[in-house]
Amino acid sequence: MFPRLRRRLLPAVLTVAGLALAACGGPPTTATASGGGAAPALAPDQKVAITFETYNLLTAGPWTETVHGLVAEFERQHPNIDVTAQAPQGGIANLAGSVQQQIVAGNPPDVAQLGFGERQFAARSLGAVNLTETFGADAVAAHLDGSDGQHPFHPRTRTMGDVDGSTFGMPYVFSTPVLFYNANLFRAAGLDPDRPPRTWAEFKQAGLALTGRTDADGGYISCLGTGAADWCLQGLVRSAGGRVLAEDGKTISWGDGGAVDALAAWQDIVRSGASPDMDPNDAQEAFSAGKLGMFLQTSAVQSALIKGAKGAGFELRAAPMPAFTGHEVVPTNSGSALYSFSKDPAKQAAAWELIKFMTSETAYTKITSGIGYLPLRVGLVDDPAGLKDWAAKNPLIRPNLAQLDRLEPTVAYPGNEYQQILTLLTDSATEVVYRGADPAATMRASQERAQGLVP
Repeated sequence: MFPRLRRRLLPAVLTVAGLALAACGGPPTTATASGGGAAPALAPDQKVAITFETYNLLTAGPWTETVHGLVAEFERQHPNIDVTAQAPQGGIANLAGSVQQQIVAGNPPDVAQLGFGERQFAARSLGAVNLTETFGADAVAAHLDGSDGQHPFHPRTRTMGDVDGSTFGMPYVFSTPVLFYNANLFRAAGLDPDRPPRTWAEFKQAGLALTGRTDADGGYISCLGTGAADWCLQGLVRSAGGRVLAEDGKTISWGDGGAVDALAAWQDIVRSGASPDMDPNDAQEAFSAGKLGMFLQTSAVQSALIKGAKGAGFELRAAPMPAFTGHEVVPTNSGSALYSFSKDPAKQAAAWELIKFMTSETAYTKITSGIGYLPLRVGLVDDPAGLKDWAAKNPLIRPNLAQLDRLEPTVAYPGNEYQQILTLLTDSATEVVYRGADPAATMRASQERAQGLVP
């Protein structure tokens, strides 16, 4: 998911509408390829218009420019398909709500970009098209494998948009948590920029050195605080040996073990003065201005940080997420998948073509070089016709790529109250880390409340 996101509750009318849809079994489905019906397809001269709802249009600069450029290229390649790209109604905090509102109005977006944490809600309550059933498992697999078997999706990314073994969301863009740091401030603080922190204990030491020997703050992680989502927090918890959701997919489990240990450790870092109490937006501004030494964040902000570093005159570097002592790092992912909500077969066919194009070799070459998201077709970074030259000039991508092999996908909370569950987690974790609340008691209490929201 885009990093600066506080997921709020959907408007009450939309939640009620979603429950009504779920109670009725969701919107009607079309005939499917696996069920004996032909997959939707367009005749060569058949004209169709579709909408593409993407939150990347909410941010000016590389995000908007890249999306508009790709849509224009798609229309050149598919002159019979007209695409209207639009931002979600209500902004970044209301992605699923925007889709739901349009469904209720009878005019759902044909393709929509939603976060991975929303995949169960999209499939079970919003009636997203089951791509596996509608277009066939072979067609989905062939697309993931890449043209002529080249540049397949990374194995850990292929099923990120799956629900109950079927692909509802085609994985689109994401990042793992990357530790960006200011090499100039490291030198000023007596730190070696060639040896960034590998553990959170080293992160604390570096943060204290930066705070004590420079005019800048130490380090900040965009896992908590106003405006933060939970994807990064999930990675912190997993990296300490805990889980926010048990492997059964229905038991909330952030009230003990590694989850509490991770938050207690971060509480100590903040109390020590090694990390400031601010929201992610302010932290990004401070880092870009050379007033913050370290910044753990998604690579979706990479292009903005590069621009900031050039303007402020410092050397920007990147490293993997630090580890907790005695544990290996288990990165989780930000980002999104592409879903279709079309019910008309012609629009479904056009939506499938757009989804395939936006997750193609062509698209990832432009998305990665233009924005900084990981190319899910990772072989592009070694392809002279793809991203090889760009990657050689932009080494910041390497720590992000290296973490893919250890990636565990961000979990999606079950049921229609998933956003309330998420909010309970982030709010209680913020109380622990930034307000000094007791880690064990606070997280156990919110775990119990969250469990009551699970169907």
